[in-house]
Amino acid sequence: MDYADFLREKIKLAPARGFDVPREAINPALRPHTGDIVQWMAKGGSRACFASFGLHKTATLLELLRQVGSHFADAYRLGVIPLGVRQEFFREAELRFLGRCAIDLRFIRRDSEIDDPATIYLTNYEAVREGNVTPSRFRATGLDEASILRSFGSKTYQEFLPAFEPVEFKSVFTATPDPNRFKELIHYAAYLGIMDSGQALTRFFQRDSEKAGNLTLYPHKEREFWMWVASWAVVITRPSDLGHSDDGYILPALDVRWHEIPSDYAAAGTDKVGQGLLIQNTSLSLSATANEKRTSIPERVAKVQQLIGEAPEDHFVIWHDLEDERHALQAAVPEAVSVWGTQDLEERESRILGFSDGEFRILSTKPVIAGSGCNFQRHCHREIFAGVGHKFNDFIQAIHRIYRFGGSLEVPARIDIIHTEAEREIVANLQAKWQRHDEQQHRMADLVRTYGLDHLSMHEQLARTIGVERRVEKGERFEVAHNDAVLEAMEQPDNSVDLIVTSIPFGNHYEYCASYNDFGHTDGNDHFWQQMDFLTPQLFRILKPGRIAAIHVKDRVMFGSVTGLGRPTMDCFHEETVFHFRKHGFHKLGLIQIDTDVVAENNQTYRLSYTEMCKDGTKMGVGCPEYVVLLFKPQTDLTRGYADEPVVKSKDDYSLARWQIDAHAHWRSSGNRLLTVEELAAMGPAKLAKYFTEDSLRRIYDFEDHVAIGEKLDERGALPRKFMCLAPGSNSPWIWHDIVRMRTLNGEQSSRNVEKHVCPLQFDTVDRLIERYSNRGELVYDPFHGLGTVGVRAIKLGRSAGGSELNGGYFRDQVHYLREAERNALTPSLFDFEEPEQGPRSAIAANDPARQEVA
Repeated sequence: MDYADFLREKIKLAPARGFDVPREAINPALRPHTGDIVQWMAKGGSRACFASFGLHKTATLLELLRQVGSHFADAYRLGVIPLGVRQEFFREAELRFLGRCAIDLRFIRRDSEIDDPATIYLTNYEAVREGNVTPSRFRATGLDEASILRSFGSKTYQEFLPAFEPVEFKSVFTATPDPNRFKELIHYAAYLGIMDSGQALTRFFQRDSEKAGNLTLYPHKEREFWMWVASWAVVITRPSDLGHSDDGYILPALDVRWHEIPSDYAAAGTDKVGQGLLIQNTSLSLSATANEKRTSIPERVAKVQQLIGEAPEDHFVIWHDLEDERHALQAAVPEAVSVWGTQDLEERESRILGFSDGEFRILSTKPVIAGSGCNFQRHCHREIFAGVGHKFNDFIQAIHRIYRFGGSLEVPARIDIIHTEAEREIVANLQAKWQRHDEQQHRMADLVRTYGLDHLSMHEQLARTIGVERRVEKGERFEVAHNDAVLEAMEQPDNSVDLIVTSIPFGNHYEYCASYNDFGHTDGNDHFWQQMDFLTPQLFRILKPGRIAAIHVKDRVMFGSVTGLGRPTMDCFHEETVFHFRKHGFHKLGLIQIDTDVVAENNQTYRLSYTEMCKDGTKMGVGCPEYVVLLFKPQTDLTRGYADEPVVKSKDDYSLARWQIDAHAHWRSSGNRLLTVEELAAMGPAKLAKYFTEDSLRRIYDFEDHVAIGEKLDERGALPRKFMCLAPGSNSPWIWHDIVRMRTLNGEQSSRNVEKHVCPLQFDTVDRLIERYSNRGELVYDPFHGLGTVGVRAIKLGRSAGGSELNGGYFRDQVHYLREAERNALTPSLFDFEEPEQGPRSAIAANDPARQEVA
């Protein structure tokens, strides 16, 4: 495979693992758009149907399972449905599945009732959760109202993922995948076997380097993300999205009315410093929200009673959240039939079905019980929310129990929502989410309208992001290119680079641009190293014999929810780096360790939690350092240990004493007395951090003393929680403990108000490598040049710079910094006009070609 083929194979749309269904085999009683969806889902094998309320998802699920049975005679099939929905499936079977398309539909509660592959079985989610029905016994399954999978950490999701993994044909149906929550879509994809959750999060989402879990969709990946979703999920809001008529599918506008009632000012309480509050601040905590709900029950229930009394002929659904609300509503509206969680399962379902059939006028229940799947629109067009909450998905699902296709198109559905004065922010959040929900739903449907169900056209659209137009920028001391790292390295002459310093992408941990050429745009470590297999031989070719490639790397945290191990683990990325480069002719010279702040790291990953460690010490690993892997290309003359062009150091600059300390790392204690805890606490965290690290290098280290100092500082409230201020220094030259994490070009990016680099490299690290492993005037090369850190520091240290960068924005910024560094390096100082003198300064000037040219 050549490099171009490798890049095209990176385009990941959902594979088709199903079977073809001829159009004439589709049940003719179904709507045309339903037939389109069934054909597409059958061909895909495992797919999602996100069709708006009333667009016949029930019939679609039944027809899809029927087609599996027609194609595989021995295939057991199962539909998993919420409570109160069973009757809807039997109605569809009686109404639309007749003659040659008739189906045998049976509801079961346990495995012992499964006996015939010719039957399509239905069961409730509860039966699967409780282990009474085993999904692995079925070849095809469909989840109706599958929004129960939206939360990755939920018990249902964690149980369903492995339970349904053996099922060959999986499908999910819901009208409201919440597009405000991108992770929900990813969880559907993981359940269907399209892509692992961790892989999808890495591919499409930008990580916050300062806080774990704070993921945002890459702006440059947004289009690709939605095309990827459209490759395994069909999203339609009406039949015309698939080119069919909308007759009978245009609903009147929803009538939404918000009712605000005054808050109880006496119950507002105080803030955390004791100041009295005018009204309860429900945005501060769940307890404040719950307290506001409890104290306002009488007023809210009275409003419900008033609204029902104004329309004695109308049917109503009353939605509530608290049991206290249910009891108060039952007392105020005795006619209401209530459904609650601890009620007998049969009784719950009977009451829900009875209201759906118009047997009684008022139903009182929670959205979590009857807010999904139930169709109340035939007899009811009124809903009252007795209160508001933060769960938008439950809210929007409950609304669409009556606002859906299939009811009266002449009578508009009316929604009355009651809230208190203190809950205005909750209301504003619900309204904002509702607006984003509608916008994203239409955006997702636009993909269907644009591309239909044709994945080939989407694939070709995405393939256009492969490659960039090469552009080279030159100065007197640099030459860099906007180009793919592999293609640019191919342009370089053999044995032309004196030193390679680079921070390679950490597998697929970050993505840097929209192009498929991006090394971070890979499926995992193995896939990443496959792309590196095209680059590393080129780096070996262009590096001079005997010279060094210094590769900055870091191991990655693998979260237990992704690995299935229940606790975080570390990958072996820096070890893999060594073996990869060895495979291509490099040899390992050494490994430099760069210590990181373990407390700051925990704020980013939640991996080393103090609280969790106290629960079980076996869960806690250690801080994850960064590494510089030192590799060399063998010199031409293997009988000698010197590079073809050695890095020579002047003994005037590099003394015997310095070499001995570097080589032996033997630092003696100065014998000064220790500072008291009071003196240490008075320093403040910032000064203390610097002092403690330096002091730990001056004296013999004592672990117990180290712990005691920290404990005494904590007693005085002087031990910070966000960074480590008692980090011991290291005497080893291979462990760099004093790298200043903030000294990167991102500081300049912030001051210029332009995009920061997602993984900046520190100046200290680069400076030491350049000074240690190259001569002045030589070429330092970085194939992943980013903002230009390596090139800028090389120019400042009297070298020249080369490299490549794929991200267009980063490339523009690096050229700016390189030109600025070059101007500063070539501007003569007063010392350039002094008479030559003996000593280090004259030696430096003598070895600086740029200074010689200026003179």
